[in-house]
Amino acid sequence: MKYPELIPKSMCKTPVEVTVYGEGLTETGGPVIAFEGELLCNWQDNAHTVLTADKKLVTLSGTALIRGDIAPDLAVLSSGVVIVNGVERKLYKGTKARNPDGTVNYTKLEVE
Repeated sequence: MKYPELIPKSMCKTPVEVTVYGEGLTETGGPVIAFEGELLCNWQDNAHTVLTADKKLVTLSGTALIRGDIAPDLAVLSSGVVIVNGVERKLYKGTKARNPDGTVNYTKLEVE
């Protein structure tokens, strides 16, 4: 069965540069780059404050919705950098929205 695309190509107009870090560090002590690419996304600006488990306030400043699975080799997207509209933002949370058969319909990146 073919599932509908929840984020159609016609709605992805904003260019975004995504760098996702893997687990561990390089020999020089920097983060391991697991995925890097320039993509088109549906960008949504938003701002609100949440309280994390570490009692830290974080203001989220946007969400990038990207068609498909941007990093099929990675099970989770936990840290990285997103550059959108010329502004570098830290990846706060990554979500792979799955279809009932387990395939990824779209990737959601929330940034601060």
